Amino acid sequence: MLSHYRLDGKSKVSLQSFDPEDKHKFSDREEIADEFEKLKEELQEEQEKLFASKTNGVLILFQGMDCSGKDGVIKKVLSELNPQGFRAESFKTPTTEEAAHDFLWRTHKVVPSKGFITAFNRSYYEDVLITRVHKLVDEKEVEQRFKHIERFEKLLTDSGISIVKIFLHISPEFQLKKIQERMVNPEKLWKFDHSDLEERRYWNDYQEAYNDVFTKTSTKRNPWYIVPANHRWFRDYLVLRIIVSAFKELNLAYPSVDLSKYNSVLNDDPYVAVAAAAAENKEKKPIGNKNKN
Repeated sequence: MLSHYRLDGKSKVSLQSFDPEDKHKFSDREEIADEFEKLKEELQEEQEKLFASKTNGVLILFQGMDCSGKDGVIKKVLSELNPQGFRAESFKTPTTEEAAHDFLWRTHKVVPSKGFITAFNRSYYEDVLITRVHKLVDEKEVEQRFKHIERFEKLLTDSGISIVKIFLHISPEFQLKKIQERMVNPEKLWKFDHSDLEERRYWNDYQEAYNDVFTKTSTKRNPWYIVPANHRWFRDYLVLRIIVSAFKELNLAYPSVDLSKYNSVLNDDPYVAVAAAAAENKEKKPIGNKNKN
């Protein structure tokens, strides 16, 4: 199933080949409800092994047009992870300090260490997307950044950090519907940003920019996944399957511990001797009264 949505750099990519309405073979959320809960349990177990072994870290990277559900999928899919080993990072317009550094600086410093999981809501890919669409950088700089991203991701994977790259694919009609809902619903009005409407004028430009991203940065080692996101329940299910699959590929295991070297310490512990004596006396103590007649 996942191979249908995975891009590994073998050919040129066009988002028009992917239907944002796709639900695979399912008709509604009830069909995947049981498996969804099972997958969440599997992910929690994988996180525990990741934290215990400290052999790898996992970076989950979400990209998508406005209203594609990046915040929502992090909440629905990853909120039950142990917060001691998970965090989410969001990247908006660079601050003055961030803009004074190279474009990878602000993301590199929050990449997860071994044993931890980090989700990126947007990422360093914005620096070959919005900056390109609005012509804030020239094409020569864009190509240079693609090379830097390729080397950066190789550095991370060589260092034991697994990268899961997910694009949430929606239609322009779906996006407009979500924007209108935000404008009329008092509980969602806070999410409305006038720039969302302005950015819609560049829809086709963004699609072309994303096509270039997928074509140039999808590899067998670090593939992209195109997740149809018009149906939120299928989006969440597919994202969860992708993440659990990525964990399974790591073959994580709980670390073994040689306890034999601690035997001498236990033997010298006075509480161990007292406990052993108490156990021995308990075994010798007669049970009930013996009949002497």
